Amino acid sequence: MAGKKSQSPKVTRPHIPGYGLPESKKGLLSWKWAEDRLKKSRQFWIATTRPDGRPHVMVIWALWLEGALYFATGSTSRKARNLAENPHCTICTDNAAEAVIVEGSIETEKNVAKIREFLKIYEKKYKFDMSGMADDMLNLKEPVFFLRPKIGFGMAEKTFSKSATRWIFN
Repeated sequence: MAGKKSQSPKVTRPHIPGYGLPESKKGLLSWKWAEDRLKKSRQFWIATTRPDGRPHVMVIWALWLEGALYFATGSTSRKARNLAENPHCTICTDNAAEAVIVEGSIETEKNVAKIREFLKIYEKKYKFDMSGMADDMLNLKEPVFFLRPKIGFGMAEKTFSKSATRWIFN
């Protein structure tokens, strides 16, 4: 939807002092592992920053499409107002036992055909009627956002000490 296919990131170990993570790359999680969880997650946690610097965390519904995480929220919501001031955020999948955390800057989708595609897929995934909001989104009066990751983390609880992974994108 955002014009690019998912890119292959550089795969590394995260810097987590004191946890005894190995230095080798053996056991690192694949980006496909992360994308599978991004596609399957029903709820996501989004962390934004309020204008006064305090954090704000909220649950959202989102779609992993073509290398970006797409979501919608009303322009007057706290998270949308936070993103208008500071587009940097972190979004996490719903299953902490197999967590995927992505960081980057939010962009607003301006391509109406892509918004139409988003609405169709979103309604199917969530079995939620978007007709009350669709016109405002399609007329660019209400935002559809996307996050293309700059950095990501994968944490599998059962194999954490061997598999904790960081992905770095160009």
